[in-house]
Amino acid sequence: MEGIVNWLNGYVWSPVLVYLFLGIGLLYTILTRFVQVRFLKDMIKLSLRGGGSKAGVSSFQALTMSLGSRVGTGNIAGVATAIAFGGPGAVFWMWVTAFLGSATSFIEITLTQVYKSKIDGQYRGGTPFYIEKGLKLKWFAVISAILTLIVMGALWPGVQANTVALAMNNAFGLSPSITGIIIAILLGFIIFGGVKRIARSAEIMVPFMALGYIIVCIIILTLNYSQIPAVFSLIFTSAFDLNATFGGLIGSAIAWGVQRGVYSNAAGLGSETFESGAAEVSHPAKQGLVQSFSVYIDTLLICSATAFMILVTGMYDVKPEGMAPIVNKLGNVEPSLYTQLAVQSVFPKFGAAFLALSLFFFCFTTLVSYYYKAETNLVFLKHNRGMKSIWPNHVLKVLLLVAVFYGSVKSAGAAWAMGDLGMGAMAWINLTVIFLLTKTALKVLKDYERQKKEGKDPVFDPVKLGIADADFWEKEYQEQDFTEQEERKRVSS
Repeated sequence: MEGIVNWLNGYVWSPVLVYLFLGIGLLYTILTRFVQVRFLKDMIKLSLRGGGSKAGVSSFQALTMSLGSRVGTGNIAGVATAIAFGGPGAVFWMWVTAFLGSATSFIEITLTQVYKSKIDGQYRGGTPFYIEKGLKLKWFAVISAILTLIVMGALWPGVQANTVALAMNNAFGLSPSITGIIIAILLGFIIFGGVKRIARSAEIMVPFMALGYIIVCIIILTLNYSQIPAVFSLIFTSAFDLNATFGGLIGSAIAWGVQRGVYSNAAGLGSETFESGAAEVSHPAKQGLVQSFSVYIDTLLICSATAFMILVTGMYDVKPEGMAPIVNKLGNVEPSLYTQLAVQSVFPKFGAAFLALSLFFFCFTTLVSYYYKAETNLVFLKHNRGMKSIWPNHVLKVLLLVAVFYGSVKSAGAAWAMGDLGMGAMAWINLTVIFLLTKTALKVLKDYERQKKEGKDPVFDPVKLGIADADFWEKEYQEQDFTEQEERKRVSS
């Protein structure tokens, strides 16, 4: 089975997809005139905004839900895997992917907000919604929803659970099956509590777990500060094939850097569009900017922290696929354990335990977000068929919990291969769709900029911009007009 999946990955993750991520990101960086740089102040300000209602969540809650998804095994095991197969230069290409991907993220999240819906009293949005409304291709939207449902409900959970199980076994000698049972029980408590409980749990856990991880990283880098210039040099020379040890790896560095960078920050995959569809904002571009900022937090901050811990401590091997090992000092250690070994080398008494617990919380919040994404796609499919039954939701929850347990006990290679296949398939669909809807997203950005220049707090009106089928926003203005008319009648009387 693993061989078949790897064979399929060879086609799905061909160099074409790798360079497509970079090319699309560069295109949007140019077309938006570096939106990820020009609006950095707005990004930070909007990311901290509260609010929300019974129907939606605040920008901050949407950000933490998204970060709960982004900040997971990709930031720890993913970075280590990129270094293991692509060399230290892969870290540079992760940075490039994040910078360009921030513009891509702005586009896809803006489209999510434009075409979101209010279903059963809750805001919903994401790739299938803007395919159906923006491109008017219902059949394609259904395919996208089914694929995402499978990826989020069955394929990706195994990667997260497997990483946690390995870390727990290494730190505490805990059996993978026991770890799988513990995760499944705790996850069940959260996902059976509904969207609001998911948002609240992310809002509480994500900031604290990220802060704790960064503090440990700062301590390790401070203790090894003299090596930091050498690490920068190693990353840059390896990235451009100028390093004597890692010469000849530029292709692998780009491929693994982009692939693992995308797995970490998810810009362009469409997987981060679903939480953003639940955000309550006055203009779609606002949430687009919030999610652009989350790409920075995820990759430029947390992934970089991981990479530097691994490189300054020297706790890594480089074994490119199909080539003889270039660095082979750790033996047959799984790359997902490199970060754990790095922390343990500085803090031998609690390093492994700290990383295992960090991974547990990182991956747990990611699993929680996977359920929300899968549920949103299920809601889309049910809404299209006019189905009101609740039993498919219960089936999805059970499927996710089974996938978590199964992922805990299967091999790491099989887990990552399945996850990569799902990610690549989603990417092909989403990148194609957002490219076709580029004009709409740029029109929304231009409207946001115009209102900002006029000193206004931007408010979105799709009718004025000539954007069709943005029915949520059209209804919002109809309701506002009705409310204002009623208020005027009340005052005049």
